[in-house]
Amino acid sequence: MGNLLIICIVCADRHLHTPMYFFLVNLSILDISSLTATVPKLLIILLTQNNTISFSECIVQMICFSISVEIEFMILTAMAYDRYVAICNPLRYTIIMNKRVCALLAAVSWLAGSLELLPHFVAISQFSFCDSHVINHFYCDYIALLKLSCTDTSFIEPMTFVAFVFTVFTPFLLTLTSYVFIISTILKMHSTEGKSKAFSTCSSHITVLILSYGTMFGVNMQPRSGKSLKTNKLVTALYTVILPLLNPLVYSLRSKELNVALRKSIRQKPALSASNHFWKHRWKKQFC
Repeated sequence: MGNLLIICIVCADRHLHTPMYFFLVNLSILDISSLTATVPKLLIILLTQNNTISFSECIVQMICFSISVEIEFMILTAMAYDRYVAICNPLRYTIIMNKRVCALLAAVSWLAGSLELLPHFVAISQFSFCDSHVINHFYCDYIALLKLSCTDTSFIEPMTFVAFVFTVFTPFLLTLTSYVFIISTILKMHSTEGKSKAFSTCSSHITVLILSYGTMFGVNMQPRSGKSLKTNKLVTALYTVILPLLNPLVYSLRSKELNVALRKSIRQKPALSASNHFWKHRWKKQFC
């Protein structure tokens, strides 16, 4: 509901039709899709105690969740570039970050994140599972499924490494590069007020970056053992459930424009109801 609220407010308020909020809407859509892929099935299992899932449903769940997470990292990189242009090149911001560039960055993020992981899912869908069919996770996790397969999975490990470098590590380096330039520009500012304003525009994004990359690197950098898989469940729960909950809270608490737009939308409701009451009373007086 928090993510839906952000989408509705940004779409309704023309003052929020800026690159930063355009990417924030994309981020909210991805949070909703990643939650929709995993949480409803998890709730059904908890409520009905029926913990079975078909193989096709399992593959679809893994595809939808993994692609949403990978696209999210690319959108976060696009947001970092947007902050870089806004702080390091403010006079040319509207020229550089025009509608066409924003749409192109979003389209590349969605296409690259989707197409990069498709070969892995096609390969996994052809695997055979001859022994245990019990997934040691609360959703159809990529690593947990590989552990169940009796097919030789050695060929997929280089593919996984390439995908991790392309979809996680490369966006991380690009984001880090953007913030190196941003921080150096802020430190060169003479005005204390200008420094605090520049830092405040990046604070929400930095918070989400630390949470997202911290959990992702925490999962992928651990050794593949049975003990680490239990830890992975806890860390995975953070970016599966907690992060989509925290993202709208972080941005709504830090963004003054979003708070102002929310207050305006709340104030318009009483005014609208008063207007409806006036016209209703006038209509009754005239015709009744």
